[in-house]
Amino acid sequence: MAIFLTADSKVIVQGMTGSEGMKHTQRMLRSGTAIVGGVNPRKAGTDVEFEGGVTVPVFGTVAEAMAATGADVSVVFVPAAFTKAAAVEAIDAGIPLLVVITEGVAVKDTAEFYSYAAARGTTRIVGPNCPGLISPGASNAGIIPADISGGGRIGLVSKSGTLTYQMMYELRDFGFSSAVGIGGDPVIGTTHIDCLEAFQNDPETDAIVMIGEIGGDAEERAAAYIQEHVTKPVVGYVAGFTAPEGKTMGHAGAIVSGSSGTAQAKKEALEAAGVKVGKTPSETAQLMREIMQALSA
Repeated sequence: MAIFLTADSKVIVQGMTGSEGMKHTQRMLRSGTAIVGGVNPRKAGTDVEFEGGVTVPVFGTVAEAMAATGADVSVVFVPAAFTKAAAVEAIDAGIPLLVVITEGVAVKDTAEFYSYAAARGTTRIVGPNCPGLISPGASNAGIIPADISGGGRIGLVSKSGTLTYQMMYELRDFGFSSAVGIGGDPVIGTTHIDCLEAFQNDPETDAIVMIGEIGGDAEERAAAYIQEHVTKPVVGYVAGFTAPEGKTMGHAGAIVSGSSGTAQAKKEALEAAGVKVGKTPSETAQLMREIMQALSA
């Protein structure tokens, strides 16, 4: 099983005909994702040929693509200035899952389209500024390399794209039910807690890796949720122990202000909730390896 994305998911790509859209649509197709359409109003009615003899039709709107194909997932590869409009269009069409890969989206824009989606209650947003999500062997919506890990029984939720990839590679001998890169912007759609809840309820996920970073209080809130609601083993990693105060580090949301948002505070909150926290990604992977070995003993 998997969370949010399954072998039955039908995916469209907003911005498929752009350079990034084309490149990553090809990668998603290669990994077995059912890409059923692209969206570009200027190229509506055309088809795009991909390697392997795959032909993908282009539609003028998300609503048209959904009506014609039954799509239930859209992946957004459009420039930051147009991301809000693309997201609102998908939300208006009622797409169940919207994966926003684009980085550099204005926080105001994200807050507005997230609030719009929350008010309508029909669309889950992953991102923006994220690598997307993958259920290995079933479907891949975004830019996560599909060949770094196979299917298994570990769930992964991460703010960082590169740490998502590293953790999947380091635990490739066990594999993953799903891996979700939620993004590191100050405002995002799907949160650590959303994924923790889904993994807790997934009968085919045995343990969870949670990767956070400095800035905000998402990890502290996740720790409180774990303490109250999660019975499966959780290991964690928090990036940014050496980050200087007041300097944004990589992600727009990764900034320490005074005593707020530090890696140490997040680590302590997670450990107080019973989460084993590694000092490095590799140590975190080893902690999970030990848990999985114990579970299979």
